[in-house]
Amino acid sequence: MEFHADAIDHVIKNATSVMENSKYQIFEILDTSRRELLSLNTELELVLRETAETIEKVDQLEVGYRSSRIRLTEVSRDFVRYNEEDIKQAYEKATQLQLDLMIYREKEMYLKARRDDLQKRVKNVESSIERAETIGSQMGVVLEYLSGELNQVTRILESAKNRQLIGLKIILAQEDERKRISREIHDGPAQLLANLVLRTEILERMIAKQEYQMVKDEIVDLKAQVRSSLQEMRKVIFNLRPMALDDLGLIPTLRKYVQDFEEKTRIRSIFETRGKEYRLTSAMEAAIYRLVQEALTNASKHAEPTYVTVIITFQAQIVKLTVEDNGKGFNLEKVEQRTKDHNNFGLIGMRERVELLDGRMEIESAENQGTKIVIHIPTNVEK
Repeated sequence: MEFHADAIDHVIKNATSVMENSKYQIFEILDTSRRELLSLNTELELVLRETAETIEKVDQLEVGYRSSRIRLTEVSRDFVRYNEEDIKQAYEKATQLQLDLMIYREKEMYLKARRDDLQKRVKNVESSIERAETIGSQMGVVLEYLSGELNQVTRILESAKNRQLIGLKIILAQEDERKRISREIHDGPAQLLANLVLRTEILERMIAKQEYQMVKDEIVDLKAQVRSSLQEMRKVIFNLRPMALDDLGLIPTLRKYVQDFEEKTRIRSIFETRGKEYRLTSAMEAAIYRLVQEALTNASKHAEPTYVTVIITFQAQIVKLTVEDNGKGFNLEKVEQRTKDHNNFGLIGMRERVELLDGRMEIESAENQGTKIVIHIPTNVEK
């Protein structure tokens, strides 16, 4: 069968163009849906507050109306103590309370219906956002393949099945990370910035009314909001790639990370280096940093340790990474099987990433005996 590279390249380019346009449309749908969700949640909060106030008012009116009926009965029977004017006043009060009660009951019914409708719309919009995010991620995976050069696509088609699966897992991991970062930005800085816009509009109205003391208080709150936004942005940027990794190198960055980990988790953390230190490639330093980060995160989430140790040993063309904790440990065979069944990454994902670096990873663990992870990574550095 003759191989027509130009024809395949043309088909791939057309498919890529169509999917890129579709991806931008999905992005616009997501952006519109998120704005709608923010508006719906704001309205729902107001309706919930007003519903609670109305229910409380209805309860008060019911108590008042029952009391007025009792009062009306009392003055209507006792002609000695009460005159015609007393009866008239009691009747008018009972009638007014009855009318108010009817009005507020109608309002309560309307608000409850509005509340239910808004809650239903919020769920529908949230479901739409989730579906759009999933479709966007899936399209991103396909685009990663289609955007490559034709000879790369050909090599993928001719590669062994396990290489295809590894490549797909890498791209899926990238898409999951992008989705996570997108949600971090949306739920953190984006929400804070949207709130800042609303607060500035409130400030404008206060200034127009010359409510200067309230303006001053609002500015103090705004400064706190801006500081919070900056902290959120710095956290997102650091999670993307610690700048210290490029400026200072792997060892100082890891030492600082382990210190921060100890302060945050209250787990005694020790960091050591052995052998003569040397700089690695930027990609390899980032990979080792992420492996340490994931190993410590797994320990803090699942092992409940009181101390962890991180040791990096520099050898000729090999970097050895050891992460050990005194946590509750686990049955390695059961955990690996459960991880495979649920299609999670965890320790199995760490091993696959180590294998992509042509390295190897060994795990020693048993229940109530802690966990030790040893990773050997070739550096291809001439010493």
